[in-house]
Amino acid sequence: MQENIHTEFHRMLGREAKEAQLSQRGHVFWLYGLSGSGKSTLAIALERALAEVGIFTKLLDGDNIRSRLNRDLGFSDQDRIENIRRISEVARLFVESGLVVFASFITPSRALRESVADIVGADDCTPVYVKASYETCAKRDVKGLYAKAEAGSVKDFTGKDSGFEPPQSDDRDWVIDTDALSEADAVQQLLDSILPMIKV
Repeated sequence: MQENIHTEFHRMLGREAKEAQLSQRGHVFWLYGLSGSGKSTLAIALERALAEVGIFTKLLDGDNIRSRLNRDLGFSDQDRIENIRRISEVARLFVESGLVVFASFITPSRALRESVADIVGADDCTPVYVKASYETCAKRDVKGLYAKAEAGSVKDFTGKDSGFEPPQSDDRDWVIDTDALSEADAVQQLLDSILPMIKV
């Protein structure tokens, strides 16, 4: 089938032209961590803060994507791989249009996070580990998922039935500890690192 596909990338307006038009650099900030760690909260706050200074962004949230584009996928290992593959391709499309992308997905394994970098491009993607203990997330339980997992009504729950691999010391991932930082401090810490990367 591939022999019948004839791409048009070479005729399209390129990324440099899009970035010049927007006066910014496209980049993906991939926020990952346990459910309830604060990924979506931080991504939403960052999106609003950058909008105030004229930066065009796109927020890709795990539950939003699973409610539409990836609603055919479950939480088996294979479905998790496909979920991340699809959204990585979507994130890459937005970066090629010059946008700053905040992707908020649990992304529990290092292999999955490496696949994101392979698809988006390592230079265009910064993994951000939103760190919070299972106990803290269970206390927050903003979606009621931890209570359901303890009752046995949610299967393959990350951190309980399904493993989560934090970054290793030699990984290039940023770490934001929401056990230790307030939301305002976490957002400011991220902004201090993000703005120099994306402003032209």
